[in-house]
Amino acid sequence: MDNVALWMSQPHFSFLEMSKLCGFKSLVVELEHGTFDLGTLDQFLAFAKALNIPTICKLIAPNVESVQQVLDFGASGVVIPHIRDVAHAAEITKAAKYPPMGVRSFAGGRVFDYTRPSTTGIDDQNQLTKCYAMIETAESLEDVEKIIALDTVDGLFPGPTDLALACGRGAYSFNEADRADLKRIARAAREAGKPWIMPAWTPAERQFAIEEGAELIVVATQNMIIRSGIQSTVNMLKAEGVVA
Repeated sequence: MDNVALWMSQPHFSFLEMSKLCGFKSLVVELEHGTFDLGTLDQFLAFAKALNIPTICKLIAPNVESVQQVLDFGASGVVIPHIRDVAHAAEITKAAKYPPMGVRSFAGGRVFDYTRPSTTGIDDQNQLTKCYAMIETAESLEDVEKIIALDTVDGLFPGPTDLALACGRGAYSFNEADRADLKRIARAAREAGKPWIMPAWTPAERQFAIEEGAELIVVATQNMIIRSGIQSTVNMLKAEGVVA
């Protein structure tokens, strides 16, 4: 299951273990709307690294501090939300790359196994650590081809609901206009020779992601899975006549 991931918003370590046991190999951690604090996130990313589960973090805000803290804790990559135009993307995504490519500040620790980096260590980290621009505003969609062309941007991550709202369409429903925006994002990544990630909660969205060549498909949120499990238990009890 190399091409699918789960979305987490609460720091349940057992959820991470169960995900690993069930065969999931990647996670996206939601910091903007989630309940992780810095201390817990540091521990969680260390645990994810020990379990060999690559973890991408959707940041709490598009600023240098948010980018650097998460990467210093050992995240495999970052998704930067609320990007406006290409100028804004260029300014913020530089924080994900060490000089001369970007402006990321050096900190020893987990990233370099608590020792000095090798002669190629800085360049290696610039290649290994991924920076995804989140396309969720009308301005970022307008500039998507320019944003993906930036050296400091490794891929794209659409935010379909916020994008639909920003474009004046109301709630996202994966309608024709929504799909047209997603196709533009996928095409921009494809033509730049870079990956894109699709949050896809329904079969139709997942099929679309496959057809459009998404590198990673985020298939369910933590809350979706928990609610589904509870609902399945209720349905089972009703079928058995245990509850009305």
